[in-house]
Amino acid sequence: MSKRHLFSSLEGLVPKALRGIVASNPRLNLDETNRVVFDPESPKSIVSIISGGGSGHEPAWSGYVGTNMLAAAVGGDVFASPSTKQILAAVEAVPSDKGILLVITNYTGDCLHFGLAAEKTKAKGNPCRMLICGDDVSIGKQGSLVGRRGLAAQVGVLKVLGAAAAEGLSLDELFDLGTAVNGQIVSIAATLDHCHVPGRTEHGAVDPDTVEIGTGPHNEPGYRKLSPAPSAEGLVKEMLKYCLDETDPVRGYVNFQPGDETVLLVSNFGGMSNLEMGGLVDELLQQLLADWKIEPVRVYAGCIETSLNAPAFSVSVINLSGVARTSTHSLDQLKGFLDLKTDTAWEAVAGSQKQRRPRADQLVKPPVEERRVIDDAKDLRIDPELLERMLRRACGDLIKAEPDLTRWDTIMGDGDCGLTLETGAKALLEAVDGSHKIASKGSVVEVLTELEEILEGKMGGTLGGILGIFFVSMRTSLQENIELAKTEGLVSLWSKALSHAIHHLEQYTPAKVGDRTVMDTLIPFVEAMATTKSFDEAVAAAVKGSENTKKLKARLGRATYVGTGTDGKELPPDPGAWGAMVVIQGLLAAI
Repeated sequence: MSKRHLFSSLEGLVPKALRGIVASNPRLNLDETNRVVFDPESPKSIVSIISGGGSGHEPAWSGYVGTNMLAAAVGGDVFASPSTKQILAAVEAVPSDKGILLVITNYTGDCLHFGLAAEKTKAKGNPCRMLICGDDVSIGKQGSLVGRRGLAAQVGVLKVLGAAAAEGLSLDELFDLGTAVNGQIVSIAATLDHCHVPGRTEHGAVDPDTVEIGTGPHNEPGYRKLSPAPSAEGLVKEMLKYCLDETDPVRGYVNFQPGDETVLLVSNFGGMSNLEMGGLVDELLQQLLADWKIEPVRVYAGCIETSLNAPAFSVSVINLSGVARTSTHSLDQLKGFLDLKTDTAWEAVAGSQKQRRPRADQLVKPPVEERRVIDDAKDLRIDPELLERMLRRACGDLIKAEPDLTRWDTIMGDGDCGLTLETGAKALLEAVDGSHKIASKGSVVEVLTELEEILEGKMGGTLGGILGIFFVSMRTSLQENIELAKTEGLVSLWSKALSHAIHHLEQYTPAKVGDRTVMDTLIPFVEAMATTKSFDEAVAAAVKGSENTKKLKARLGRATYVGTGTDGKELPPDPGAWGAMVVIQGLLAAI
């Protein structure tokens, strides 16, 4: 994992970050000296809810200050509790006639400093209570004196309490509600690697091919190391077992009854991509339903409570029905608390879930398309064994070339070319081996039709679009001029079809020979076929064209932004041009 940071030191970074955070909500105030973000319009007629902790967990907790959530938040140094003086400054910033509720996660420094601040506040005659949240199941019941560690589900508690406070609940009612919610949460985290703190040169690391499970949000080691690292599916399975197996005497914290309504909360620790987070949420929902008969009524996923840039995440399940059974609030009230809009960072993960539908209704399956019927009168047939051999050789060569194509495209572009072409090759081989066995009749038109389906349905990106237009045009020309095979021969038919395809393609792309694109292979191939009427000569022209791209500077596509190729040094070949050459050469080799 990279240790590079934009800021080379922590000095002054926390107050600078807080200034940036409040800029997105100009209604908020910042007491920079005490690192307190507060809402100056927080009504005195409702309980003021204050939270906080070490910095580095943003948007927790300063990002949750605002209407219907926190009245104030206080930040310490990175991963360090704020001081008692800072917390008292937060209390003074949001006075309330109904009292102050301090809500924190279960870490020793936070408990001590917030606890002392609570005592000092009460000593002044102001009502104040402190709620300590802990939800981590990796901290077992046996042998632990400190209780469960706090993870991101505490933010869910804050959301419920902020909405309930806005409805006028008393200090004691809020404390009891928060206790009930916290008691119905199970959470666990998994880490691929440790986070890195700006300015520090030494960092811990998770061993290669290892995942730690039961980790904390401050680089605390996990409860278990899983090596070799399991698949995403295997990791999710293990995490859910820790959370939901009520027969576990050490970690069976919450009882889930059939039909209970639940919340799934997944927090990105800061270093997971949104793409993988989406896949993680989907896998969690699939396994919750299949293995545990749980279908959450609310799903919140994103950077809820982070750990700087850690490639890690936590998973929490909140039993809302259990909260309803252990409090004075109904399920509808609890969901209403979760749904009440705020003007805070919570809205980034909240969405609109009041009218949540079953997942099966959301996942639309397209209608099954009937296979196109090939008109025998407009089909080109060749020896089926030869056709299959050509397809297998071309696809096999392309799959073998994928690592090189990907590496070259990573240098010069976005790295997708090799995988895109490999996807198409594997899909075509599946069509050769599948129930339709597209090569079994020797139908060239059927193969081209299948290629169109693959290009349109499975191969995106620029290259997929270019090849799609090329093959559609070629098939159309073959069918329209099929009689040419009888009068002038197959070579003339192919030459005409290829020329038509390249001419049609030129209407959609300005790329020419010399622009370092796939056209550096296709155009020489087509032109040589037209002039020499020789497949061997055409393939040789395609090879030469792809080789020439090593000396060219890109003038189209993403590679135009790469500042290389102007110093006379040879570049990697254009991966699209090379991939097309590999296919063309493979077809010839099989004949």
